[in-house]
Amino acid sequence: MRAPIGTFEDASPASERLGLLPAPVAAALAAGWGDVAAERIIHVDTDPAVADTAVFVQHHGADLLDTSANCVVVAGKRGGETTLAACVVLSRTRVDVNGAVRKHLGARKASFAAMDTAVGETGMEYGGITPIGLPAHWPILLDPAVVDEEWVLIGSGSRRGKLIVPGKALAALPGAVVVEGLGV
Repeated sequence: MRAPIGTFEDASPASERLGLLPAPVAAALAAGWGDVAAERIIHVDTDPAVADTAVFVQHHGADLLDTSANCVVVAGKRGGETTLAACVVLSRTRVDVNGAVRKHLGARKASFAAMDTAVGETGMEYGGITPIGLPAHWPILLDPAVVDEEWVLIGSGSRRGKLIVPGKALAALPGAVVVEGLGV
Protein backbone atom coordinates (compact mmCIF):
# COMPACT_ATOMS: atom_id res chain seq x y z
CA MET A 1 0.00 0.00 0.00
CA ARG A 2 1.19 3.52 -0.74
CA ALA A 3 0.77 6.11 2.02
CA PRO A 4 -1.24 9.22 1.01
CA ILE A 5 1.63 11.47 2.17
CA GLY A 6 5.37 10.91 2.43
CA THR A 7 7.43 8.21 0.80
CA PHE A 8 7.22 5.44 3.36
CA GLU A 9 8.35 1.96 2.38
CA ASP A 10 6.08 0.12 4.82
CA ALA A 11 2.46 1.31 5.02
CA SER A 12 -0.70 -0.66 5.82
CA PRO A 13 -4.15 -0.03 7.24
CA ALA A 14 -3.77 0.42 11.01
CA SER A 15 -6.43 -2.27 11.49
CA GLU A 16 -3.86 -4.80 10.24
CA ARG A 17 -1.19 -3.64 12.70
CA LEU A 18 -3.01 -3.37 16.01
CA GLY A 19 -0.39 -5.64 17.60
CA LEU A 20 2.29 -2.98 17.04
CA LEU A 21 0.32 -0.36 18.96
CA PRO A 22 -0.12 0.30 22.69
CA ALA A 23 -3.35 -1.17 24.08
CA PRO A 24 -5.33 2.10 24.37
CA VAL A 25 -4.49 3.09 20.78
CA ALA A 26 -5.27 -0.37 19.40
CA ALA A 27 -8.62 -0.44 21.25
CA ALA A 28 -9.62 3.01 19.98
CA LEU A 29 -8.68 2.12 16.42
CA ALA A 30 -10.50 -1.21 16.55
CA ALA A 31 -13.65 0.48 17.84
CA GLY A 32 -13.44 3.44 15.47
CA TRP A 33 -15.13 6.75 16.31
CA GLY A 34 -17.75 8.87 14.63
CA ASP A 35 -17.82 7.69 11.02
CA VAL A 36 -14.10 6.89 11.06
CA ALA A 37 -13.26 3.22 10.56
CA ALA A 38 -9.82 1.82 11.39
CA GLU A 39 -9.34 0.89 7.73
CA ARG A 40 -9.09 4.63 6.90
CA ILE A 41 -6.16 5.10 9.28
CA ILE A 42 -2.74 4.20 7.86
CA HIS A 43 0.16 2.88 9.94
CA VAL A 44 3.67 3.46 8.65
CA ASP A 45 6.38 1.43 10.29
CA THR A 46 9.36 3.63 11.12
CA ASP A 47 12.59 3.44 13.06
CA PRO A 48 12.16 4.51 16.71
CA ALA A 49 15.58 6.17 16.58
CA VAL A 50 14.19 8.82 14.21
CA ALA A 51 10.83 9.37 15.94
CA ASP A 52 11.44 12.94 17.11
CA THR A 53 10.04 15.49 14.66
CA ALA A 54 13.24 17.25 13.59
CA VAL A 55 15.12 14.00 12.95
CA PHE A 56 12.05 12.36 11.42
CA VAL A 57 11.51 15.03 8.75
CA GLN A 58 15.25 15.14 8.06
CA HIS A 59 15.15 11.39 7.44
CA HIS A 60 11.78 11.10 5.65
CA GLY A 61 11.51 14.47 3.89
CA ALA A 62 11.14 18.11 4.92
CA ASP A 63 7.71 18.29 3.22
CA LEU A 64 6.32 16.22 6.11
CA LEU A 65 6.86 19.18 8.43
CA ASP A 66 3.80 20.78 6.80
CA THR A 67 1.59 17.70 7.19
CA SER A 68 2.69 16.29 10.53
CA ALA A 69 1.32 17.17 13.95
CA ASN A 70 2.61 16.82 17.48
CA CYS A 71 0.46 15.79 20.41
CA VAL A 72 1.61 17.12 23.77
CA VAL A 73 0.10 16.57 27.21
CA VAL A 74 -0.52 19.66 29.31
CA ALA A 75 -1.57 20.14 32.91
CA GLY A 76 -3.89 23.01 33.81
CA LYS A 77 -4.09 23.95 37.49
CA ARG A 78 -6.68 25.96 39.37
CA GLY A 79 -6.80 25.80 43.13
CA GLY A 80 -5.93 22.24 44.09
CA GLU A 81 -7.35 20.74 40.88
CA THR A 82 -5.27 19.58 37.92
CA THR A 83 -6.77 18.93 34.50
CA LEU A 84 -4.79 16.96 31.94
CA ALA A 85 -5.43 17.60 28.28
CA ALA A 86 -3.86 16.81 24.92
CA CYS A 87 -2.93 19.55 22.48
CA VAL A 88 -2.41 18.80 18.80
CA VAL A 89 -0.66 21.34 16.58
CA LEU A 90 1.20 21.16 13.29
CA SER A 91 4.85 20.29 13.84
CA ARG A 92 6.07 23.60 12.48
CA THR A 93 4.26 25.43 15.30
CA ARG A 94 4.26 25.31 19.08
CA VAL A 95 1.41 25.10 21.58
CA ASP A 96 0.27 28.39 23.14
CA VAL A 97 0.21 26.94 26.65
CA ASN A 98 0.03 30.22 28.57
CA GLY A 99 -2.62 31.73 26.31
CA ALA A 100 -5.03 29.50 24.42
CA VAL A 101 -4.60 26.37 26.57
CA ARG A 102 -4.82 28.13 29.93
CA LYS A 103 -7.86 30.10 28.81
CA HIS A 104 -9.67 27.08 27.34
CA LEU A 105 -9.08 24.97 30.45
CA GLY A 106 -10.05 27.82 32.78
CA ALA A 107 -6.75 27.28 34.56
CA ARG A 108 -4.77 29.75 36.59
CA LYS A 109 -1.55 28.07 35.43
CA ALA A 110 -0.84 25.67 32.57
CA SER A 111 2.35 23.83 31.69
CA PHE A 112 3.58 20.78 29.85
CA ALA A 113 2.88 17.69 31.94
CA ALA A 114 5.85 15.87 33.42
CA MET A 115 7.08 12.99 31.28
CA ASP A 116 6.21 10.34 33.88
CA THR A 117 2.69 11.78 34.17
CA ALA A 118 2.19 11.88 30.39
CA VAL A 119 3.43 8.32 29.94
CA GLY A 120 1.65 6.91 33.00
CA GLU A 121 -1.71 8.51 32.26
CA THR A 122 -1.76 7.71 28.52
CA GLY A 123 -0.22 4.24 28.46
CA MET A 124 1.89 5.45 25.54
CA GLU A 125 5.59 6.07 24.95
CA TYR A 126 7.02 9.55 25.35
CA GLY A 127 7.78 10.91 21.90
CA GLY A 128 4.94 8.90 20.33
CA ILE A 129 1.85 10.12 22.20
CA THR A 130 -1.19 10.36 19.96
CA PRO A 131 -4.67 11.82 20.50
CA ILE A 132 -6.18 8.45 19.55
CA GLY A 133 -6.85 6.30 22.62
CA LEU A 134 -6.45 8.95 25.30
CA PRO A 135 -8.50 8.73 28.52
CA ALA A 136 -12.15 9.51 27.71
CA HIS A 137 -12.43 12.41 30.16
CA TRP A 138 -9.49 14.33 28.67
CA PRO A 139 -10.11 17.33 26.45
CA ILE A 140 -8.31 17.03 23.12
CA LEU A 141 -7.49 20.52 21.89
CA LEU A 142 -6.87 20.77 18.15
CA ASP A 143 -5.47 23.66 16.19
CA PRO A 144 -7.72 24.41 13.17
CA ALA A 145 -4.73 23.99 10.82
CA VAL A 146 -4.52 20.30 11.86
CA VAL A 147 -8.19 19.69 11.10
CA ASP A 148 -7.86 21.47 7.75
CA GLU A 149 -5.15 19.08 6.50
CA GLU A 150 -6.43 16.35 4.18
CA TRP A 151 -3.97 13.88 5.77
CA VAL A 152 -1.96 14.37 8.98
CA LEU A 153 0.98 12.32 10.22
CA ILE A 154 0.75 11.79 14.00
CA GLY A 155 2.28 9.54 16.62
CA SER A 156 1.10 5.97 17.03
CA GLY A 157 1.42 5.81 20.81
CA SER A 158 4.81 4.18 20.30
CA ARG A 159 8.08 5.60 19.06
CA ARG A 160 8.00 2.85 16.43
CA GLY A 161 5.63 3.86 13.67
CA LYS A 162 3.33 6.75 12.88
CA LEU A 163 -0.32 7.05 11.91
CA ILE A 164 -1.65 8.93 8.91
CA VAL A 165 -5.15 10.20 9.60
CA PRO A 166 -7.61 12.48 7.79
CA GLY A 167 -7.44 15.83 9.64
CA LYS A 168 -11.22 15.93 10.03
CA ALA A 169 -11.13 12.50 11.70
CA LEU A 170 -9.21 14.02 14.60
CA ALA A 171 -12.00 16.54 15.15
CA ALA A 172 -14.43 13.61 15.51
CA LEU A 173 -12.48 12.05 18.41
CA PRO A 174 -14.36 11.95 21.72
CA GLY A 175 -13.52 15.09 23.71
CA ALA A 176 -12.02 16.89 20.71
CA VAL A 177 -12.50 20.63 20.37
CA VAL A 178 -10.99 22.99 17.81
CA VAL A 179 -9.27 25.92 19.54
CA GLU A 180 -8.36 29.01 17.53
CA GLY A 181 -4.83 30.21 18.21
CA LEU A 182 -3.67 26.92 19.78
CA GLY A 183 -0.68 26.64 17.47
CA VAL A 184 1.58 29.67 17.23
